[in-house]
Amino acid sequence: MIRFHLALADLASTSFACSALQEATLSLRMWDHPGSYVEQTPWFRRMRPDFEALRGRELLRSLVASNRFTPDFLTPRPTTTWPDVEDELAALRATPPDLVLPDLERAFLPHDRVLPALLREGRDDPEALLDRIAEALAEYWERCLAPAWWPRARSVLQADLVYRARMLAEGGADALFADLAHRLRWADGTLTIQWDQPLALARDHVDVDGRGLVLVPTCFARGASTFIDPGATPVITYPARGRATMAENLRPPPAAPALARLLGGPRARLLLLLDEPASTTELARRLDVTPGAVSQHLRVLSDARLVNRARHGRVVLYARSALGDELCA
Repeated sequence: MIRFHLALADLASTSFACSALQEATLSLRMWDHPGSYVEQTPWFRRMRPDFEALRGRELLRSLVASNRFTPDFLTPRPTTTWPDVEDELAALRATPPDLVLPDLERAFLPHDRVLPALLREGRDDPEALLDRIAEALAEYWERCLAPAWWPRARSVLQADLVYRARMLAEGGADALFADLAHRLRWADGTLTIQWDQPLALARDHVDVDGRGLVLVPTCFARGASTFIDPGATPVITYPARGRATMAENLRPPPAAPALARLLGGPRARLLLLLDEPASTTELARRLDVTPGAVSQHLRVLSDARLVNRARHGRVVLYARSALGDELCA
């Protein structure tokens, strides 16, 4: 287990962030461990031809240990709530080369006993290896994840952040951490991650000590986790709420005739989609209409107090109100 010790100021500065680069890195687990995240399987089955065409596919697959660990340097701590993926790739490229080999060894040696051949070849020139990894991840992002998977995943992550922020505001740290992940325990200023199996890690006590704890949702985890060397930066990754919905049909079910007569077919379908917060762009993609058309319908639904809106960073998310829930029941 790992214990994060938080003073009152640390707790007050605890924040949430999402990371496209983290999702890209952790999604590499899908190519050799697809059964671990079954809700993602349909998406990655469709992506496989594009993945197999990547120049760096074998290097990317080599970055995941047999126990699904990935080296820490691949997931730099987010510096804003929604960092741009290009900025994150730049941060990856700026990793000090002398950190690359130790991070690789911490990820692979305790469990696999040896580094994969493509990573062993880079031991003499870690800077060149780092550049090849960054290029492979950038190509993977552009050709496989960004076109269709990321817009849907981003909507799930955005909805999670809105939900967590509301829970923290209404119930405080006790409510937040109790609901965040089954491995987490919060008591007396200490946040504990209890592993499902014993792990040999560099340390098991971390004093946040004013550095700020960042909580990062992901679509590729079954419990709370942190860096292999948890003393590096205080970050906890946890399973995003609502990730299972990614396996569902993206189109809304047909509206009940009475609801369609009351609101009209397009607004009724839109209201049915809003059981979880979503952005205008995501709703337009799922309904196969323009964002402008969605905005007009949302304005009417909002005026009728059937939906609520909340701004999260640069994105406005919409969700059904209590009145809207009753109407759809």
